[in-house]
Amino acid sequence: MSVVFAVRQAVRWRGVVAAATVAAVLATTVGPASGSTAPPNPDHRSIATVLQEGLDELHGLGVSGTQGLVRDGGRVTVARSGVADLVTGAPVPFDGYFRIGSTTKTFVSVVVLQLVGEGRIRLDDPIERWLPGIVTGSGNDGRNVSIRQVLQHTSGLYDATGDLVALQSADGFLAHRFDHYSEAQQVSTAMRHSPLFVAGTGWSYSNTNYLLAGMLIERVTGHRWDAEVRSRILRPLGLTHTFYPGDQPTLPRPHANGYRQFAPGGPMVDTTVFNPTVTASAGGLVSTPTDLVRFWQAVGRGQLLRPAQVAELQHTVLADGFQGIRPGIRYGLGIMWIPNRCGGSWAHVGSMPGMSTLAAVSLDGRRSTVLYLASELADPGPAVAIIERQMTLLDDLICG
Repeated sequence: MSVVFAVRQAVRWRGVVAAATVAAVLATTVGPASGSTAPPNPDHRSIATVLQEGLDELHGLGVSGTQGLVRDGGRVTVARSGVADLVTGAPVPFDGYFRIGSTTKTFVSVVVLQLVGEGRIRLDDPIERWLPGIVTGSGNDGRNVSIRQVLQHTSGLYDATGDLVALQSADGFLAHRFDHYSEAQQVSTAMRHSPLFVAGTGWSYSNTNYLLAGMLIERVTGHRWDAEVRSRILRPLGLTHTFYPGDQPTLPRPHANGYRQFAPGGPMVDTTVFNPTVTASAGGLVSTPTDLVRFWQAVGRGQLLRPAQVAELQHTVLADGFQGIRPGIRYGLGIMWIPNRCGGSWAHVGSMPGMSTLAAVSLDGRRSTVLYLASELADPGPAVAIIERQMTLLDDLICG
């Protein structure tokens, strides 16, 4: 499977070639409280240098604006490159808000696993037990699909977002960007398609799985999935800049505008403003780099789950659709394992129209990083180069 196919079908994780812009390039390293700079690496290139050079190269490949953050213990390194607005040329904010896309799935999976740890549900429960009559039709059968398979993308369920007009063209986006969607509505769309394979016999990334997970949380707790994320994760960790906006289409300031090229050679479309209910529990959260690295450190350190549920979270299968990105990538329950030269990292990718995210944490939970790109490209050549550069940058930042 090619990298382009893997990106388009599995995560829609693409970069963009923007119009020529003036780069606004800055980097800052801050200590835990004192503001001291990080010591140099053995190769005399500090993390700040590695991060800045990587973001500059991504911008040089055509990404309109990038921001990145590395948290090593309590030491924080931030950098940015490019512009937040192609019209005004304003610089990218250091810690701006952005839509984290499918990285939302890790938050949702943690909540489901907390419910498992509390004895309220079991991972091997069929989804039909909790959501009767929802997974049915066209050969789909919720009696044969478990919660575990939903969280691990081994359910075989069709990805409902593949049918969304708003994601297919610039005209479709502009005509439908304010439309409201419910999780049940999206799942119903998926049920019009036959399953891709018998549950448990394959792997295919599908937002439908996590729309179901959001519905499951509400059925078990009586509260919306985002309310449970807020009470179980955001408040305990003090993540005050992470939230689900619901039907609110705008982002808080500061933020970089998102841009998407819907067709090769086509214009860049400003996709900053739209209704995020289009992905909801599969990808609707908004956050900042500071909040997101703290969440990933908590995940890496096992702070949010009991040991038995951490083991379930990290029990992986080969992610067939991601092998074009990097051979050996595996998927647990809402979390990816990416091989690297220092033993691997736990991670997730995310994309929303015009925005993409790569968040990861070292296996010991000490070092976490977030890379954010404020544009998406339809041309496959530069998009592949951008992905490859992101992956090498991730390795350098996680491995040190």
